[in-house]
Amino acid sequence: MKTPLITLTATLALTAATASAEEVRVYNWSDYIDEALLEKFEAETGIKLIYDVFDSNDVLETKMLAGNSGYDVVVPTGAFLQRQIAAGVFQKLDKGQLSNIGNMWDVVEQRTANYDPDNAYSINYMWGTTGIGVNLGKVKEVLGEDAPIGSLDLIFNPENMEKLAECGVHILDASDEMIPAALAYLGEDPTSQDKDVIAKVEPLFTAIAPYVQKFHSSEYINALANGDICVAMGWSGDILQARDRAWEAENGVEIAYNAPSEGALMWFDQMAIPADAPNPEAAHKFLNFIMEAQNMADASNYVYYANGNLASQPLLAEDVIGDPAIYPDEATLGNLYTVSPYPPKVQRVVTRLWTKIKSGT
Repeated sequence: MKTPLITLTATLALTAATASAEEVRVYNWSDYIDEALLEKFEAETGIKLIYDVFDSNDVLETKMLAGNSGYDVVVPTGAFLQRQIAAGVFQKLDKGQLSNIGNMWDVVEQRTANYDPDNAYSINYMWGTTGIGVNLGKVKEVLGEDAPIGSLDLIFNPENMEKLAECGVHILDASDEMIPAALAYLGEDPTSQDKDVIAKVEPLFTAIAPYVQKFHSSEYINALANGDICVAMGWSGDILQARDRAWEAENGVEIAYNAPSEGALMWFDQMAIPADAPNPEAAHKFLNFIMEAQNMADASNYVYYANGNLASQPLLAEDVIGDPAIYPDEATLGNLYTVSPYPPKVQRVVTRLWTKIKSGT
């Protein structure tokens, strides 16, 4: 017997609603979680986890501002989060559903509140610095034993870059991080939003761009680990992942990471729930799962990034919590800066400038 159309429609609607209730969609950075945690979440909650990755804040922001992304949890960097909160992209967290919220670290929350007042819309996932990763053997072979591996002079001095081009250099495709770094090198305020000040970086990048093999925000991990490049300006944890992959492969590549002596960007990746999330209840369950101390420790132990969860610290591996490249000492912390999003008119200038730098035109 045929099912009446009205009954079939109702059945399909109920099935769709049930499927939605048993699903949570997460959009996170690439190479940024222990996949065993994803399986653990599904096993503990019975919720199907659909996990997609991106490698650029710009890609994420385009999806968020367009709306209807289909994601329940996304992970923007602090400055982008601030701009997206202002645009109404996210919903406030229901902290009554987050029993593990007390595990968070007030030292980090004080800083993330600059982007998200009262931390009302987000929780910190990971934080770190933007700095310089080097293949010690190759860089010293090219530049000598006194190569400035802890200074932005390694990157922004054209004489150094011309020589380093022989062994390969990658630079982050992230205007909001690389332009402040260039300003710091020039002795300017890296947090400046003055268009005339920002314009000073163009000749600096124009001089080194011919020697940059690639502007990219993830490929440098394997390229550095495999010895395909000798220098990467990138994120601390990525470079430390490359260091450990090289060590595990026993390929003779020795990698070091340094936060530049001229100052380094301190960034924060925040987990937030889109305003139009299909399943906000499951999203809260995912956030609460991530904030459980052991889970957060497992994530940091896997990706070699610091996290904003104080309760996780006794559970961190010694080569994570004890590594000053991951958890900086007080002196290094004092030399770190944070940036705010550029106003729209300045952002347009920055976008055009960065596109021009990358294209070489």
